[in-house]
Amino acid sequence: MRKSILAMASIIYVTMFFTDCTADAIKPEINFEPPKYVEQMPSREYKQDFVATGSIFGQGDNPLFADHKAMHVNDLVTVVISERSSSSLSGSKDLSKDDASSLGGFTFNTTSSDEATKARVAKLNALSQVSATGQTTSAFKGSGTATKDASFTTTISARIVKVLANGNYFISGKREILIDKQKQIIQVSGVIRLYDIGQYNKISSAQISDAKILYKIEGDVDRATQQGWGTSIIQAIWPF
Repeated sequence: MRKSILAMASIIYVTMFFTDCTADAIKPEINFEPPKYVEQMPSREYKQDFVATGSIFGQGDNPLFADHKAMHVNDLVTVVISERSSSSLSGSKDLSKDDASSLGGFTFNTTSSDEATKARVAKLNALSQVSATGQTTSAFKGSGTATKDASFTTTISARIVKVLANGNYFISGKREILIDKQKQIIQVSGVIRLYDIGQYNKISSAQISDAKILYKIEGDVDRATQQGWGTSIIQAIWPF
């Protein structure tokens, strides 16, 4: 009984191990770690050059007349994701080659009056009257066409994680929506400029440098459309 339990546990462990390995090897993933230059560049230091005492316009955390754009760490900025990619590729190739060669017989002559020499030349001519011809033909013809048109539009709020020394912001945001046991995950990160943030604290995804955008669905529908772990293993190791 104990051996059966151990054997079953071993099978389950091996199954889970290969499932994880093949999942990591086949499924595309996005690493949302900040770029190296974001980590290497020091944060911007804020210094107050003067003190404006007695003014009713510039005091406190929310002054009456101020730019309400995101400017500090943990401020929020609205990212309007509007991505569309379309591509069309077609190619054709038509190759052909013909090669022909021929080899005729040789004829030997002699000016000698010796009958024995003439006889030997005649034998050589009898052996050399052999001809050969050869012809090779090769042809290849192929064509291919690929067309892709994809679009993705949504809006997500992101948080300023770091203000770089040059004034740029590294932002990161994530949103999870659970509807009828189906989870939608949207995640974005990248580097933006203060000047690209619009009047309503919005910025387009096209203005994000080193942008990383993820959208995926987890749930029954996702599991139903995934291949089994056995098929994944075969496709991961099959060389042809």
